[in-house]
Amino acid sequence: MKINKYIAIFGLCALPLVGCSDFLEKDNKSQANTDGNKYLSEHPEALRATVFNSLRSNLLNIDMQDLATDLFTCPRKADDGPFALYTIAVDNSTVTSFYKNNCNSINLANGMIQFAGENSDLGYQGRFVRDFCYYYQTQQFGSVPYVTHYVEDSSRDYPKTPLNELYAALVSDLTDLYNNSTLPATDRNGEISKQAVAALCAKICLAAGWDLETSLTDAEKGTYTVNSTEYFNQAAQWAEKAINGARLTMPFEDKWSPFHEGNDEVIWSNQYRRDGYPGDVSTGGHSLQNNYCAFYGNINQSGLKGDKDGGSNMYNTKVVRLFNEGDTRFDGTFMTIMYNAEKKDDIAEWGTQGYYAYYNVPAAELATQPIAYKFFPWYTTEEEVEAYLAQHKSQTVQFVANTHGINSPMAVILDTEGVTQFKFQPDKSYTKDIVSYELYSKGTNNGMMVKKFDDPQSIQSTSGNDYRNVVIFHLSEMYLVAAEAYMMAGKDTESLAKLNEVRRRAGAQELSSFDSYPAMVQYEIPYTFGDITKLDCILDEYAREMYAERTRWYDLRRTRQLVRYNIAFSREIRSAEQMSNGRGEIKWYRPIPLAEISNNISMTDADQNPGY
Repeated sequence: MKINKYIAIFGLCALPLVGCSDFLEKDNKSQANTDGNKYLSEHPEALRATVFNSLRSNLLNIDMQDLATDLFTCPRKADDGPFALYTIAVDNSTVTSFYKNNCNSINLANGMIQFAGENSDLGYQGRFVRDFCYYYQTQQFGSVPYVTHYVEDSSRDYPKTPLNELYAALVSDLTDLYNNSTLPATDRNGEISKQAVAALCAKICLAAGWDLETSLTDAEKGTYTVNSTEYFNQAAQWAEKAINGARLTMPFEDKWSPFHEGNDEVIWSNQYRRDGYPGDVSTGGHSLQNNYCAFYGNINQSGLKGDKDGGSNMYNTKVVRLFNEGDTRFDGTFMTIMYNAEKKDDIAEWGTQGYYAYYNVPAAELATQPIAYKFFPWYTTEEEVEAYLAQHKSQTVQFVANTHGINSPMAVILDTEGVTQFKFQPDKSYTKDIVSYELYSKGTNNGMMVKKFDDPQSIQSTSGNDYRNVVIFHLSEMYLVAAEAYMMAGKDTESLAKLNEVRRRAGAQELSSFDSYPAMVQYEIPYTFGDITKLDCILDEYAREMYAERTRWYDLRRTRQLVRYNIAFSREIRSAEQMSNGRGEIKWYRPIPLAEISNNISMTDADQNPGY
């Protein structure tokens, strides 16, 4: 009976689901929605799960949110793809889906507001989701139609709303939610809270400050002028409200541990549950743990985590030297030790051997497991590695190929100036060689994997079996938002204090001033990049704290550094011309999908974003 009820509710909820181009098409959908709308007017709570589930595709979108920046590459492929090459077309399917998914979520949220009332608990949640989706829209597409009613007719008249008006409307709505709603103060389990409202408002005000109160002077140099600080001051105030005096006391690795879901640093997350999932549990989750990975071949044979794209979305050379000595975010972000797995009937034992042994095996037993790979950061000396290997000699036994061993044990010092490899022999001795980072990264068995999203209960699969909650806002990001906003408002003392709080928790050296940062930068900086600025200092901290969290493209676009950082650190881009069209217009935004312009009588080709 319960399953049938789920199916019935889903069927009714599905009736009004529409994307932008769907509700701009000529056919009138109002009659088709009659039965569904009648049900929803009596049971508006039936829409809630559909609204929150509708966010998932965009929350997980790596192409739109992390690629084409300074941190990621696809070393085993010929190039990093059309996003990194800035060759996406106006009918690109990934861009179109992102735009339509947002429109769909907005319309669902408007439906929840309409059927429940804007000042009801469900209405508050619907308003927040709508504002969140417009944050995504403005950051990816700039000015877009601002729709605040539930679309169920054949209207095709939706003009673009000027960006200043759109930002003002979002801030006004979120301010009202924070001051006048009955939302809880905080929540760690996916519910909308006033803390989440403040966090979203902080990010929107920060973006508005850059988009409306600064002027770009040179794209390749990343220079700009600040014309006003009103929005930047608001962003700092909202970030402080989200922080609310809370300190960063949890170790960075514990913050991302699968055993600490819903911890005190989570502000808002999208929830997943393996238990009770009504469909095929093997494919009902997401695939984040199988992204941002090196390539280690067939997971059934190796027992190591599978990369669904064969080594895509890996860290680039900048990231290899981004973490300085003592910074716990290196080990907290990357899996630096991977254990071997015995083969049984040509299949690796899953979960308690290989990659996931790190989580599932007691510490005493783990200390005896054979090591497949151990990675060391760039500043590690060969003497330190040799001391480690001597201490763990019993765990470096070489498995016999095709008998019960999969991976020959290897210790690796990752460095852009050359990767040092310690390869073990059957007698437990080892040979040592140095290969270029480029050659190393293009091979198989070629590096670390991001562990922030690991689900130790996964089955042997490369997709769809990760049930970790997807964190959208967390506390340390608000510290960085405040640091950026204070800096842009000319309040360096306050900015540095917030930045140092993040660095302190990570074990990184605190800065006495912004000027003390350049001497600590260890990654190679091309001469075209220019001097390291206060903003660069903050952007590097975002990179360390939030690596692989699908925020990097937003950070670089917002701060007008997209061109400068791509030229310096992307393997594809050498000049602003590569990121521009034939008229010299830089592609700061994604193209508004062609179908959305064609189906909207209030938009023409002149409404397309510059560069397309």
